[in-house]
Amino acid sequence: MSTTVFQPIAASERIATLDVLRGLALLGILLMNIEAFSGPLDLSFTGIDPHWQGIDRWADGFVYIFVQGKFFTLFSLLFGAGFAVMAQRAEVAGRDFTRFYLRRSLALLGIGLLHAVLLWSGDILTTYALLSFVLLAFREAPRNWLPVLGAAAYLGAAALMLLLGMLIAMMPADAQAGQAASALVDIAAQRQAYGHGTYLQAVAQRLADLRSSLGALLIVGPQVLGMFLIGAWFARSGAIAQPQQYRRLFARLRWVAWPAGLLVMLLSVRLLASIAPGRFDMQTATAYALTALAGLLMCLGYLAWGVRWSARLQWLAPAGRMALSNYLVQSLVCTLVFYGYGLGRFEQMGRAWQLLFALVLFLVQVVVSGWWLQRFRFGPVEWLWRAATYLQVPPMRRDARG
Repeated sequence: MSTTVFQPIAASERIATLDVLRGLALLGILLMNIEAFSGPLDLSFTGIDPHWQGIDRWADGFVYIFVQGKFFTLFSLLFGAGFAVMAQRAEVAGRDFTRFYLRRSLALLGIGLLHAVLLWSGDILTTYALLSFVLLAFREAPRNWLPVLGAAAYLGAAALMLLLGMLIAMMPADAQAGQAASALVDIAAQRQAYGHGTYLQAVAQRLADLRSSLGALLIVGPQVLGMFLIGAWFARSGAIAQPQQYRRLFARLRWVAWPAGLLVMLLSVRLLASIAPGRFDMQTATAYALTALAGLLMCLGYLAWGVRWSARLQWLAPAGRMALSNYLVQSLVCTLVFYGYGLGRFEQMGRAWQLLFALVLFLVQVVVSGWWLQRFRFGPVEWLWRAATYLQVPPMRRDARG
């Protein structure tokens, strides 16, 4: 086996559609996360908030039905696709992939932990990094097994939600009340630390939130891993690189999977549109499970539409090429705008204005990303990630030599 070290991927080797899809996912993630930036994190997963009225309620409903849970899954799918592309390149070149990949995952874990503690507790990078170690075990899995294993892992998490709902429903009423009271205490702590606290107080709260988020891996972990595996199939099969060979598949995802997912999502809303903080009974578990199923189906539909319109959506590609940097900048900008140690706009912006703010911020990122990539080869955090991964300093400027 060759001992030649990996080199950062050249622009000519990139799959352009992946960059477009990453840009699309990045927009969706910001539209979802803006609620958690502008208010308590734990209140952003409670369905359609009944306190919103008029256009704000429509905006909240739009995000819950069409965005939340659909684009973080798409981003997870694209992470798995990127893994498969790297593994294929390693196999073709006869290079050692495992050590390279482990360094990449460790570097991402470091970035994710710093993000979660220093910037924003809603971080997803730590989860990605931890599950990327598990993903490595599936590198040699037969290609046709990947979507089956992925769907099983993802739907297994939904089944686990139902099981937990059954178990909690059998708990004494005072225990359930205590769970709800604990959730309200956590929300009050977030409101105080992020809305009115100093930066150090916010860091302390982020550490507490990080512990809670790691506990949630029991449910989130299988979902993310499942999307990793489905994404790996899309890359290994060539469906992303050569979609014209999979016209029937993408047509079914656009015209069957997405509408079916929307119907399931509407059923979930019909069952339980608003979820009280800390409530988790059989009805809540069923609503969550339906939402998870809808997220999978609609995510695949969005993927198919993104592939179909990739030529028209090329303007998203620069933001997608710098997805990691842009994701972190979103956290930096939004926490400085909303948190008490910044401009202090915490819980002061209407829901519709939140979405407008997110759209403007994203469009600025698209423009800045295009400007940046005309001058530099990578986004700034991508450059640091590559340096740690390849154990060498890659040239940054486009006119650099060597």
